[in-house]
Amino acid sequence: MATSLVGTVWCVFQRDLLIAARKPADVATPLVFFAIVVSLFPLGVGPEPAVLRTLAPGVLWVAALLATMLSLSRLFAADYADGTLEQLALSPQPLTALVLAKIMAHWVTTGLPLLLLSPLLATQLYLPTDAFGTLLLALLLGTPVLSLIGSIGAGLTLGLRGGGVLLSLLVLPLYTPILIFGAGAVTASATGLDPEAYLSLLGAFLAVALGFAPWATAAALRISLD
Repeated sequence: MATSLVGTVWCVFQRDLLIAARKPADVATPLVFFAIVVSLFPLGVGPEPAVLRTLAPGVLWVAALLATMLSLSRLFAADYADGTLEQLALSPQPLTALVLAKIMAHWVTTGLPLLLLSPLLATQLYLPTDAFGTLLLALLLGTPVLSLIGSIGAGLTLGLRGGGVLLSLLVLPLYTPILIFGAGAVTASATGLDPEAYLSLLGAFLAVALGFAPWATAAALRISLD
């Protein structure tokens, strides 16, 4: 039974990665948005390194948050449209595990590329190189939480007209703590302080989200499918 579950979860994960590979525009859109938002700030606030260095943690995190939100609408939409989601809900395997596989695939195609691109964009904002490690670690802990929380909103708004706006209203308040502690960790590191407390809180949020979000998303999908 356990082997069958792991195999099914792996198949769902691989399937979503293959679909993403066949639609590179869907993967590239959040990355391009992330790069554009970060690159516009030096044009808007001026080229002063001290100002950009101060704004860098918040700008990078806000841009990453918005880029993640931009991709949430496609998390379940295609499977809902072609009936795959109903088949997953009717399968003998727990829907919670299958949802977790889809969330993991979403993070690999959205959160991970954002994480890898962030040091390059951080140089535009004169973020100290000593803070790059903290930036990567904070995004590594925080972006999966964004995908996990966002999946709940994506499940609740599935199939609704104007669901994108409603999705934003649902998840933005829940994203706020992640934004505060993620940017706080980078700011602390950039100013020579210890970011451990912020990173510990991000890790705690990730642990809670891993335990709660897949179950809540599965329940939301069942409501949307009824």
